[in-house]
Amino acid sequence: MSIGDGEGVTFDNVGLRYGQGREALSDVSFTLHPGSFYFLTGASGAGKTSLLKLLYLAQRPSRGAIRMFGTDVITLPRDRLPAFRRRLGVVFQDFRLVPHLSAFDNVALPLRVSGVRESDLVKPVTDMLDWVGLADRHNARPATLSGGEQQRVAIARAVIARPDMLVADEPTGNVDPEMALKLLRLFESLNRLGTTVIVATHDVHLLKKVPESLIMRLDKGRLHDPTGALRYPPKASGPRA
Repeated sequence: MSIGDGEGVTFDNVGLRYGQGREALSDVSFTLHPGSFYFLTGASGAGKTSLLKLLYLAQRPSRGAIRMFGTDVITLPRDRLPAFRRRLGVVFQDFRLVPHLSAFDNVALPLRVSGVRESDLVKPVTDMLDWVGLADRHNARPATLSGGEQQRVAIARAVIARPDMLVADEPTGNVDPEMALKLLRLFESLNRLGTTVIVATHDVHLLKKVPESLIMRLDKGRLHDPTGALRYPPKASGPRA
């Protein structure tokens, strides 16, 4: 698999600058191979959030080229962006739940936007909330939930529609170690179904929890590649236990 593969995500010499300051990202080039699991690491201020914004199309680069699933997303017309974004699942560090909606309705939102009938979304949304430990909080609004509970609602919302790519910014930062591991297993399950997963984290202990993960490291806006994941396709492997 090479740069430009129609099913993957490619960055080619991408730079990002805010205003007149120095570049937040410089000369970033890589391919994310479909169905792989990536950890994005780096110290605070290294550029992780900036890279994630480019991946979930909240920001356009200052220079370079970005292709996702065979499409040049830099020149993508604005009227096509909403439909394209529905192929992406995003877990924000600040949750971004809709405050006037219940936990159930927040999680159901991607399915409703995609046109799923009400009768067909009740069971998957209920099962997802139960799985993340919120069986008794379906009707709770975000303001009544703890930070960890809000994080779990945000993750459930991001994965409910089985996106082509999941981008998660510090998704385990507000939960206890047991729930953090459970959420990683959820990401792994989604990954096994074919979703490309990118998890940004400063917690190096998480990296060992997903043995088949590939590691990308940012340092002062430049990308390093400890596992060689960005130069070569991941090795084929048998089914995971």
